[in-house]
Amino acid sequence: MSNSQSPWGGNDNDKNPWDGENSPEIEVLFKKSQDNLRRIMTGGKKPSGGFKISAWGIAALVIGLWALTGFYQVQPEEQGVVLRFGKYAYTTASGLHYHLPYPIETVLTPNVSRENRIEIGFRTDNGRFRYQGRMPLKDVRSENIALTGDENIVEVNFTVTWKVKNAGEYLFNVRDPEATVRIAAESAMRDAIGMTPIMQIIADDRKGVQDQAERTLQRLLDEYKTGIAVTSVQLTKADAPAQVIDAFNDVQRAKADKERLSNEAEAYRNDILPRARGEASRILNEAEAYKARVIDAAKGDTARFNAVYNEYKNAKEVVARRLFLETMEDVLGKVNKVIIDPSASKAGVLPYMPLNGLEARKQGETR
Repeated sequence: MSNSQSPWGGNDNDKNPWDGENSPEIEVLFKKSQDNLRRIMTGGKKPSGGFKISAWGIAALVIGLWALTGFYQVQPEEQGVVLRFGKYAYTTASGLHYHLPYPIETVLTPNVSRENRIEIGFRTDNGRFRYQGRMPLKDVRSENIALTGDENIVEVNFTVTWKVKNAGEYLFNVRDPEATVRIAAESAMRDAIGMTPIMQIIADDRKGVQDQAERTLQRLLDEYKTGIAVTSVQLTKADAPAQVIDAFNDVQRAKADKERLSNEAEAYRNDILPRARGEASRILNEAEAYKARVIDAAKGDTARFNAVYNEYKNAKEVVARRLFLETMEDVLGKVNKVIIDPSASKAGVLPYMPLNGLEARKQGETR
């Protein structure tokens, strides 16, 4: 309850309302009011108490009317904030309430259900964002540049919607709510982008960036007890700067080629390694088998040699003769043999050797 005029009803600053003497006009009006109230209260008869009864009646009426000014209505979309001598006292919900009359207590009723919208990184002509390019956008360079987690620069536009959740904190802890939300939102978005690679921001995980920024923003606002609830954070644009978009696209194509070649190499590796391992296993198995055969053969030869040697120790001449005969049998059994009787040569008979036949037989065998 405030009024630019004096509560005493006059605009003459030369007259002090606390002076003992009143102006003639005020005295006349006061006496007329007393007479009228006396006639109403006494039915036209003069009461025995005289002026005192009339003064008490007027005082009671004034106090009653003054006390009735403490009732106030809070609408469903509002919260009531009661101030006692200008200092925050308590908050009330919607409905009919009572506070001590002015100037002891006053009440403020801010709207807590209306959603407020802030655009960061751009401005639409009337402050409201529309899709499909129906309204020209104005980039704000100081707001929409951020550094990504992989050290790339990205331009982002986003909107923040918020509403009041605690009217007392909102009115007395925040001097400029919109500026506070804007600065905190910029910080929260840069923090979320700084932990995310650029490709996730542009294409893959935009929702994750939005959610992270919203959580960080709400935490900041709660730490400073702003009484503000963030309802949404929405990225409307996330691109590389126009000055480097061609170079950025070249880099992305190179990364795509690198990824493709890496995948092809991985596929070739997955194909060749199992086959190489199988071939190596086969060779190892064959070598193990050959090793086993050679060892077994050597053991068999050793056993036979030891058996012959034991027999040789028992009868050296017999065994030597037998070995000689077996060897000669093995060697001479595969060739043509000519046997000459020694007695014939002693009698002067010249042995006949059919060399032509032997030569022809040898050529036949070679064929």
